[in-house]
Amino acid sequence: MSNVISVADLNKVDTFENIPDAQLQWLIEKAEVVELKDGDVFFKKGDPITNTHFMLEGRLSFRAEQAGQFREIAIIEKGDITGTLPFSRTKGAGGMAMATQDTTILSLHKDFFREMIRDHYELTEILVHTMTSRVREFVKKSEQNDKMMALGKISAGLAHELNNPASAVVRSAGELKEQLKLQPDNFKKVITMKMDPNQVDAVNRILFANASAGPQQMSLMEKSELEDDITDWLEDRGVEDGTEIAEIMAEFGFNLDTLEELYEYVPDQFFPPVANWFNSVLSTEKLVSEIDEAASRIAKLVKSVKSYTHMDQSPERQLADIREGIRNTFTILGHKIKKQKIELKENFPEDIPQIKVFISELNQVWTNLMDNAIDAMPDGGTLEIAADFDKDYLRVHIIDSGTGIPEDIIGNIFDPFYTTKEMGKGTGMGLDVVQRIVNQHQADIQVRSKPGETKFTVCFMRNL
Repeated sequence: MSNVISVADLNKVDTFENIPDAQLQWLIEKAEVVELKDGDVFFKKGDPITNTHFMLEGRLSFRAEQAGQFREIAIIEKGDITGTLPFSRTKGAGGMAMATQDTTILSLHKDFFREMIRDHYELTEILVHTMTSRVREFVKKSEQNDKMMALGKISAGLAHELNNPASAVVRSAGELKEQLKLQPDNFKKVITMKMDPNQVDAVNRILFANASAGPQQMSLMEKSELEDDITDWLEDRGVEDGTEIAEIMAEFGFNLDTLEELYEYVPDQFFPPVANWFNSVLSTEKLVSEIDEAASRIAKLVKSVKSYTHMDQSPERQLADIREGIRNTFTILGHKIKKQKIELKENFPEDIPQIKVFISELNQVWTNLMDNAIDAMPDGGTLEIAADFDKDYLRVHIIDSGTGIPEDIIGNIFDPFYTTKEMGKGTGMGLDVVQRIVNQHQADIQVRSKPGETKFTVCFMRNL
């Protein structure tokens, strides 16, 4: 496009479709034409924003700085309006803009806004509509980003936490299937035995007394010694695979005295099949217990996630005990806490009052604050969650023993897209989300930091 812009040129741009020609002529006379080549930088981070920019041709890529690198956050194309707008409080660029095509921009300085508002209604109207759309789109995008970040943290935590119990179910179910294949042969040997009812009752009593007690806790050395003793005892009485049977018997607390009592009720020729039957019953009991324990763990995790996201609940403020949301967040981030060997400390008053909150949104606050705290302790440390209250306020403190926040950047940490993390490890939106949710609760958040201790305090009014 030529440096000389005409009203006819502007009429070809949808943005100016309903603007009177006289107003377009005024815009052409007051504005400056900016021509950019592919790869030219239009503005840099920190540059003052003093103009409204009308995109006539080409494309601009808006990029935010993140840990020394730039990440694309928006594309501006023909017909779009960017830069400052009437009544906007924007002062400086939060990132940089680069042309990714040959680009033509009509740029109007804000010094002409007063005249435009006074004399050119339709032109002012499209800028006001742009401002409204910008705010609406930003809020919509921010809400979506909030949800995606929360979902990302939940997914990562849940995947790690579910993996172990799910694997345990699969492993135990496979072993149980193999174990059941042996049952017909063992059953045949047992059913052909001839024992009187008193003997059968005694054998059942000994078997199920130990089975119902479940696996016993003992040291590795104690268990190993007991297995050796049971193996020798079984093999002395003609039991094959004594080592395998001894392992499960030792686990369920059988000892030589129990085996001697059992031996009194079982004729010599029947003892090997009885021992194998014991092995089958105890192995099945163990595998079923493992599956039950793993399934219970999965159910607990699902319950925690459901409570964390506040599924099937009203989105309105509700009275809640903030400890529940914080503990659910511990569950969600449990894999990360364990991986980095972080010690958790709770310091809550027993009589902590309930407050009215948006439960799901508040859980995002705890998640972002705790996640940042964990990231600040890559080599381990202590994460303490504490609370105190008086008649007017409830305060929650998230304290970590990490590296601390440098004094020269602590004032920027709540700014959108501001992050010190490497590219791909943070969006710079976490604390901005925290700030907005805290404001939504008419609460306040403060941070104090020094090497070895960073403390975020969220202060809620009790009587809302």
